[in-house]
Amino acid sequence: MHKNITKLLAGIACLCAFGVATPSFADAPAKTEAATTTAVAAPAVTPVPDAAPAAAAPAPAAAAPAAAPVANKGDTSFMMISTLLVILMTIPGLALFYGGLVRSKNMLSVLMQVFMVFALVIVLWCIYGYSIAFTEKTAFFGGFDRLFLNGIWDPAKGTFAAAATFSKGVVIPEFVFVAFQGTFAAITCALIVGAFAERAKFSAVLAFVVLWFTFAYLPAAHMVWFWTGPDLITNAATSASEALKAGWIWQKGALDFAGGTVVHINAAVAGLAGAIMIGKRVGYGRESMAPHSLTMTMIGASLLWVGWFGFNAGSSLEAGDVAALAFVNTLLATAAATLSWVFGEWISKGKPSMLGGASGAVAGLVAITPAAGFVGPMGGLVIGLLAGVVCLWGVNGLKRLIGADDSLDVFGVHGVGGILGALLTGVFAAPQLGGQGVFDYVTNKMSADPYSIGHQVWVQAQAVGTTILWSAVVSVIAYKLVDIVIGLRVPEEEEREGLDITSHGEQAYHG
Repeated sequence: MHKNITKLLAGIACLCAFGVATPSFADAPAKTEAATTTAVAAPAVTPVPDAAPAAAAPAPAAAAPAAAPVANKGDTSFMMISTLLVILMTIPGLALFYGGLVRSKNMLSVLMQVFMVFALVIVLWCIYGYSIAFTEKTAFFGGFDRLFLNGIWDPAKGTFAAAATFSKGVVIPEFVFVAFQGTFAAITCALIVGAFAERAKFSAVLAFVVLWFTFAYLPAAHMVWFWTGPDLITNAATSASEALKAGWIWQKGALDFAGGTVVHINAAVAGLAGAIMIGKRVGYGRESMAPHSLTMTMIGASLLWVGWFGFNAGSSLEAGDVAALAFVNTLLATAAATLSWVFGEWISKGKPSMLGGASGAVAGLVAITPAAGFVGPMGGLVIGLLAGVVCLWGVNGLKRLIGADDSLDVFGVHGVGGILGALLTGVFAAPQLGGQGVFDYVTNKMSADPYSIGHQVWVQAQAVGTTILWSAVVSVIAYKLVDIVIGLRVPEEEEREGLDITSHGEQAYHG
């Protein structure tokens, strides 16, 4: 069985290598106004006119260069609050959500993994991650211009760099953008640990995260979200030339407002690969592995819902109309998914459960993430309703089909919900269905070209497929390397005793 899985994953790796080696760099369609996070973009500078010819009448003085945009304090405050909310999502939100779902003997191990992964990724992000994700180099990988956050603060001039938003002439401090995006990277890596909870070595988890963050998350973030900003786009020619500097998936015109592909699908595939390669928990299918504290899980889910407003609304990068749209969609879609999951479970199993309510809320949050700033509220409502029932199937029917011990249903919720949300974004972003449509930065207004749902869904599918293959290949290689050097799994006797005592020498509860 193990050999068959290895052959299958090796085949996926070959397919991915072939697919990535032959990208299409067709002209990218214009982006919607609030696409997702942006790169740092230098402000447009007015060119100096050519010198006047000799003996000519005195030429008028050259126009002074346009003043660099100044960050608005309201936008800056909004982004700092959004960043804090994303931190709240992870520690304590995700930690408590996951912690309540495991058995009591493994509670602290899950809290420790989420806490330490968050801290580790933030450090790596500031050393090299931000530079690779959000500077210009290739369509797949950024450069090292911002290594160690170099160039953001100029001590000689006493000035700070600014980051572009999705409106011309509007910027935010680049340090705020660095922090906001750093929290996205951290929670993505932390999501993975739920798939192989209760059986992985702590050292192996940290080593895997370093590799996966570097070679899976950073390229995905660059491919989906990197562009040079709107300020340099003045006509069709500059629109085309700037598009060629963007990430590969951005060039294709894929829409991912806050991380359906980069965060949820990416992490879910890595988690599923880990669940398969590490193997099932001792006693899986024979012993009770029920959550030890649904109270903790409900608290964690509630914190996730609250923090997700920063995650989604903050991805507009401005405190404006698009942020408000993302905010109301996050509220509505999540509520709808909670209802559809609970009622679906009530019908199929005879009783509504608290676990179902918490899981439905997370499914709605995941599904609306790529669509939050692109679709109208009724589109968000439909996405939420579908996410609840589809993800309910994902953690029951699909999980049985796959046969992997995905401990906390990372793929069933984040993978299935992320794929569903990414594809439906292409549908409900259509103006005829109440969506935002496509924004044309040349005319600086909504595009007059008709919106094609079929074309956009196809583009979304390409983004989904690329993310799945990229994450799968990197994950398999990273797990293999860590297994060879460290070993992925704790010994059976340690797993039976519980990772709290055997890995950390502590207990969550004393009876």
